[in-house]
Amino acid sequence: MGRGKGGKSRTQRKHFQESRENVWNSKRARSDSDPILFSNPFATQNLAFDHYYKEQGIVSSEEWDAFVQLLRTPLPAAFRINSTSLFCADIRSQLENDFAHSLQAEVVEGDDTEAILPLPWYPENLAWHSNFSRKQLRKNQTLGRFHEFLKVENEIGNITRQEAVSMVPPLFLDVHSNHFVLDMCAAPGSKTFQLLEILHHSTKVGSLPDGMVIANDLDIQRCNLLIHQTKRMCTANLIVTNHEAQHFPGCLLKKHYDKMELDQQAQLLFDRVLCDVPCSGDGTLRKAPDLWRKWNTGTGNGLHNLQVLIAMRGVSLLKVGGRMIYSTCSMNPIENEAVVAEVLRRCGGSIELVDVSSERPQLTRRPGLKRWRVCDKGKWFISSKDVPKFHRNVVLPSMFPNGGSYQDVGDSNCNIIIEGDINTDDVKGHAEDDVQAVENPVMLEFTEEDSDFPLERCMRFVPHDQNTGAFFIAVLQKVSALPAIQVKPRKEVGKQVDAANQGKEDAQELHVNPLESIPERISEANINENEPNKIDLKVNSLTCEEEDFKEAQDPCSVEIITKNTPGKRKLQFQGKWRGIDPVVFFKDEGVINSIKEFYGIDDQFPFNGHLVTRNSDTSHVKRIYYISKSVKDVLELNFSVGQQLKLTSVGLKVFERQTSCEGRSAQCSFRITSEGLPLILPHISKQILRASAIDFKHLLQYRAVKFADFVDAKFGESAANLMPGCCVIVLGVGSRAATGTLQVDESTVAIGCWKGRASLTVMVGALECQELLQRLLMRLDTLTEKDNSMHEDQPSDTKGDKEAQVANGKNEDLEVTGC
Repeated sequence: MGRGKGGKSRTQRKHFQESRENVWNSKRARSDSDPILFSNPFATQNLAFDHYYKEQGIVSSEEWDAFVQLLRTPLPAAFRINSTSLFCADIRSQLENDFAHSLQAEVVEGDDTEAILPLPWYPENLAWHSNFSRKQLRKNQTLGRFHEFLKVENEIGNITRQEAVSMVPPLFLDVHSNHFVLDMCAAPGSKTFQLLEILHHSTKVGSLPDGMVIANDLDIQRCNLLIHQTKRMCTANLIVTNHEAQHFPGCLLKKHYDKMELDQQAQLLFDRVLCDVPCSGDGTLRKAPDLWRKWNTGTGNGLHNLQVLIAMRGVSLLKVGGRMIYSTCSMNPIENEAVVAEVLRRCGGSIELVDVSSERPQLTRRPGLKRWRVCDKGKWFISSKDVPKFHRNVVLPSMFPNGGSYQDVGDSNCNIIIEGDINTDDVKGHAEDDVQAVENPVMLEFTEEDSDFPLERCMRFVPHDQNTGAFFIAVLQKVSALPAIQVKPRKEVGKQVDAANQGKEDAQELHVNPLESIPERISEANINENEPNKIDLKVNSLTCEEEDFKEAQDPCSVEIITKNTPGKRKLQFQGKWRGIDPVVFFKDEGVINSIKEFYGIDDQFPFNGHLVTRNSDTSHVKRIYYISKSVKDVLELNFSVGQQLKLTSVGLKVFERQTSCEGRSAQCSFRITSEGLPLILPHISKQILRASAIDFKHLLQYRAVKFADFVDAKFGESAANLMPGCCVIVLGVGSRAATGTLQVDESTVAIGCWKGRASLTVMVGALECQELLQRLLMRLDTLTEKDNSMHEDQPSDTKGDKEAQVANGKNEDLEVTGC
């Protein structure tokens, strides 16, 4: 949503965000009517915007003032609790019993507004709405503790900061744990994280769901942001790809053409598709007020064709019976209802618009529009019949409620200019063509169109209904295979159309649907010789940067494994995408056996075919990633079709090469990563100990503890007897050290440590240690009391000496390296 800003470093993004939020005036307006609003910021008005949306009837005239007034106020902060987090219940309890009361003091006395409250339409009180903006949270000292809580929990992955209406699309996608899901335009990754949560929600500890998610984005820098976001989920069921969404590969196996075995093994099809397309983003005005001065009708018009192409690619990749969500953070019907109508029109009954009005009744939404107009440079058009020739390269028939075609329309200079008393001098050059003052406008006798499709089944969210941003959602279901689309040749488009025609001929010869079987040619489908824009993918918009990444998507180092026969597609075998590390199945039996033997990993944990690396030279592998069976199937299919998928991230990092600072080599040179520990923990029988509450607490506090300094002497002895290298310490009850296989469930707390010559050193980041310690503090204190009661027979001075030694930090020989 609002994508395509280009790649930015973290510092650049920070400065960009600060410049946006500095638009808002820092003074707070303390009033009984609204205690949380800022005074009106400058430049939060655009006459062209007002004129356009008043004419489109987005809201009634009676509520227009309330609509625009709220648009000019900062957006309240919202966030979700990660339902798969170990401390999900603890965080929810802290919000309900701590912050809900302590933050209420910031609300003006006598006002019934709650400081924070759960979103009533989100399941299990896992999503929360704050009546404070991000600006207030950062600048108000009394809100500092809550702000710090949000920052830390978000970085660790226990919560995700996300706009409230942005949480809605995954809820209507109806994802199950066995579904293959495609997120076509995924960055920055909040919805992808949400999809992964749903996928893992009912999965037992140590096992993986049967489904998977492919998260795609056009911009390689935004892919990096997406990877950073989803890494907090610690999942082996995710692939991140870097493709133009409208050209996303279908990975159809050539050998299955004749057999017509077009199933999941022969072609990459999905049970669910999230199509959250690039858009003008005017639904985000509350958090990005600089959009006020930039807004014009040209942005939405320019994106319309790209949005149609992406949506059509989405439905072509959808299984029959599957569901797709089309969504934008725009209020513009040209980007919303018009796109949905065109998709339904092209699909000829194979796609249905689902009525979800009875689902989630607590979520306030409005029906989609059935009537709208098209505006270009201040001129309004009711029907494609009204559009003169010199406007047809911008104003497409698909933008109108009933579509149509310019093929049979004669030369026309007719247009409708809507009367308005707007002074273009006030616009100051930002959108002068969008408004015109006409003293005596001629209203031509054309009847306004209503769409023939049930577009009222779409959902439009407006800010003043629930104090949110604006959003649009349509739920589509595929009821049958898409119809074959006739492709007409045009000499002007040269090789593009030749390729499209060749693909059509191939498909006709093999009796398959070209729209679903030839993924590279979806953009050329439905070409009409009188509609040049149907094949023009270059949209003049900040959210579309296909040309910048064309070279990056050209594969290099290609080995052809099929003959170059006419009409046959070339496949690449060991090729790789420029600038992207290859994905290689890790098959070094020596390393694998040493890992299994060192940690005592049982045979129930599948290794063969589930380990991958990003280094083609397996002798110098630094990291090993684990993939689920579903991801494994997709990778094998991708290799079979010549690596059509450009993979920027795949799998869960479970092992990482590490050596001791002392220079001594451990028996196993690979340690278990923090991300991979929850997955592999139930299957470990060696190098694992259960620590008492007090000793576990000391490990988190001091990061390194000598064997002799542990309160539980037996635990210290057991730790000293471990093999040098990585080990796992599990929080237990009591003072006895336990070895062997431990019972693990969703409440088990464990950390990775390094067993050195004389001490154990925690291999967890400082932030994670601090957060874990805080979360466990009450539990640890309770367990410590029980633990200490078991030491009554031990002299108190001995216990005190041991605890003092730990507290004084007598652990000079820290032995863990900083890999």
